[in-house]
Amino acid sequence: MKLFDKGAIVCAIAASVLIADAAHADPAPATPAPDKSSYSVFNPTPDNLLRSLCTDRPTKSTGPCTVDAGRWQLESDIYNYTLARGGGVRTTTELFTNPTLKLGLTDRLDVEFNISPYERVVTDDHGVTAHASGVSDLFLRLKYNFIGDDGGPVAIALSPYIKVPTANHNLGNGYVEAGIIVPVQFNLPENWQLLFDPEVDVLKNASGSGRHINAIALVSLSKPVSSTITLSAELWTDTNFDPQGDTTQYSADLGVAWIPAAAPNLQLDGGVNFGLNANTPRTQIYVGISRRF
Repeated sequence: MKLFDKGAIVCAIAASVLIADAAHADPAPATPAPDKSSYSVFNPTPDNLLRSLCTDRPTKSTGPCTVDAGRWQLESDIYNYTLARGGGVRTTTELFTNPTLKLGLTDRLDVEFNISPYERVVTDDHGVTAHASGVSDLFLRLKYNFIGDDGGPVAIALSPYIKVPTANHNLGNGYVEAGIIVPVQFNLPENWQLLFDPEVDVLKNASGSGRHINAIALVSLSKPVSSTITLSAELWTDTNFDPQGDTTQYSADLGVAWIPAAAPNLQLDGGVNFGLNANTPRTQIYVGISRRF
């Protein structure tokens, strides 16, 4: 049995167990959210009113939660390794840190900056090896939460982004691209969370002339298994509608996050993603860290 087949089975079993347990759990009482609308980037949210640490890590998901007003948050891979195979070509991609820096502008709006300072790609094409390395493209993102930032049965946000082509031509395509994500999260009984992440991107055509749509769908289920550890299982798909031919990828992803009881503003995490078809990288493994200031 191939590695990605095993990954799909593991992820499917994990998701099935999580969904089954969530369906039989009793509803939890709602907790009134504090009014924090007066806080801003110039009037930071005090420590006693901070939300529980919430990140867009691990896994590929983007949650609807935003960073508290006037607070900084750093979320980053420490190391990220991806292996792709197909048609006799083997490609490995390594990220040596991949930081996203977030700043809460208001109680519901934050701004985010993501760039990897050093990315290395090694391609072996039928015995001919090519190397590329350098800084990655820069991603600038806003996230606005409409509802549920401080609890409740559902949370919804809107997160548009733009890609600035800062990578060299061996790592990026040299064009500005953009997209938008609409995270929708259901907070189920017993701290279960069910997340949907529809995304639409506008990308440059591979031919270099014109643009096309790229569509991403993700469903993720997560639950704390202790007071400090949370497990996640998700299914992800990406369809690129390039005029030269549609390409669809699928993956099954597993993640674990640990927030130490003595350090509620710190998270350590890791995960593994399994490609489910030939177009998808076979395996991706990463470890990461997040810190709120």
